Amino acid sequence: MALFPRPILTNGATHSAQQFRMLVRDLANGSEGITQGDDLKVTQRATPGGGILVADGSAVVRGRANTFQGSYAACNIGAVDVPIAATGGSGRSDMVILRIEDPEYEGTLDPETDQIAYFDVISNVSSAATAIPDSRTAIPIARIDIPASTSTITNAMIVDLRKCANPRRSRTIVTQSPASISTGIGSSTNWSYFSTAAGWNIPIPDWASKAIVKIDVSPIRYDLGNFYGQISATFGPALSVQSTVLDDNQGTGARRIPAIMADTLTIPSSGYRGVTHELRVRAAGLTAGQAARIYVDSGTTLVADVQFEEAPR
Repeated sequence: MALFPRPILTNGATHSAQQFRMLVRDLANGSEGITQGDDLKVTQRATPGGGILVADGSAVVRGRANTFQGSYAACNIGAVDVPIAATGGSGRSDMVILRIEDPEYEGTLDPETDQIAYFDVISNVSSAATAIPDSRTAIPIARIDIPASTSTITNAMIVDLRKCANPRRSRTIVTQSPASISTGIGSSTNWSYFSTAAGWNIPIPDWASKAIVKIDVSPIRYDLGNFYGQISATFGPALSVQSTVLDDNQGTGARRIPAIMADTLTIPSSGYRGVTHELRVRAAGLTAGQAARIYVDSGTTLVADVQFEEAPR
């Protein structure tokens, strides 16, 4: 049978498990991994000991026994304790995986009585391993790098191997045109905001793990001498976009030159997710006491392009 004769959710029809697995595969866009950034995170036990805890969450696991096996949706509610064997005279790396063992394709488990979705440990993998070393239907969620003669697992030994199946993204593009010329910046090496460029209030999604930020300031007005300085931006109280050097040697006449700054920022777990923070451009001289100044004015446009992305956290 080359074509499933009845589409999913056709009234009165009967559908095979394989047809539902193919639906999961299609809805996941062929990807596999955890659903959201905090799903299935592996940590030490509340009191560190000979095992780890896998947090609640869900994932998609792609079948590997057959080309058209489809994908499995798995969900864990509540922390699961997974034992990790102690090491002897030498260190060892173990991989913790979410395993699906479907007897339609492999093994002898009975779906009516046996747990065919479970957390498993592949012992003695490479200390650099990030992928499952064989073709079993599973996804890796952590590697445990255990020193010699160790029976207690701590967070320092846990390497996160989770990937989001379809990470969320959200992009914001905002502009600003100052109504008047700003106060000149350049005589001090201390950072100063452009007085007439108030910045933007950017809402941060509660799932965001990083922000890719690009800001164009075009053009900046230079005047009164050769300018040597830098331009950057702050994003809330704790983040700043890496600075771009401004090095101009065109004398005392007024001139206009564009500037670009960009950075990838890690979103802190506290005080940022689900909060609105101000993104604002700033500048400073790199030589104290120089005569040159830079400004933004009514001939300047500032454009901020901010893309938030989700990743395991």
